Amino acid sequence: MIGIIDYGMGNLHSVTKALERLGHSSFLSEDPHELEKATKLILPGVGSFKDGMIELEKRQLDVFIKEWACKGNPLLGICLGMQLLFEKSEENGLSTGLNLLPGHVTRFREGAHKIPHMGWNRLKFNKAAHPILHDVPEGYVYFVHSYFVNAKERDVLVATTDYGGEQVPAVVAKKSVWGTQFHPEKSSEVGMRMLRNYVNQKGGATNE
Repeated sequence: MIGIIDYGMGNLHSVTKALERLGHSSFLSEDPHELEKATKLILPGVGSFKDGMIELEKRQLDVFIKEWACKGNPLLGICLGMQLLFEKSEENGLSTGLNLLPGHVTRFREGAHKIPHMGWNRLKFNKAAHPILHDVPEGYVYFVHSYFVNAKERDVLVATTDYGGEQVPAVVAKKSVWGTQFHPEKSSEVGMRMLRNYVNQKGGATNE
């Protein structure tokens, strides 16, 4: 059973429907005790990093998510949910994230890009052997964001995309914690294959 973390800022309907299309049962909850019953968790998200952390902390989900990941349990962050996995963000003033992955979130440079980055961009695989990329082509996926991750360790970068000459982290992973900056549930067959790979993975942590 897939638990979808509901903290009031997620693209919950589209993620739920995508899992239904893949034949997987899921449930929505903001209660850590209920979410603990899941086999895998998804942290979706739309909106501001600072607001997202405020909502997670209000529900004590920040502590729960960190404990869940530290046990080697599977966690997938989507869009804002991926950014929240990192150490901090400068969006709406500096704020601290879940600190599960090394790096910080910064805004695209003014004048160098159209902001927000909205639309379809092609992926470039850095770690093609990672389980999330199994049977996935270097195709196009759908992005909507004004801030991007500046990762401290290149080893967490599974796939990137080029946006105005900027290499933007598109898929990140460290052991059982995975993330996509784009919306896999809105990214046609490429995104749906990645979502399928996440929910079908066996066991917990991976060192890829």
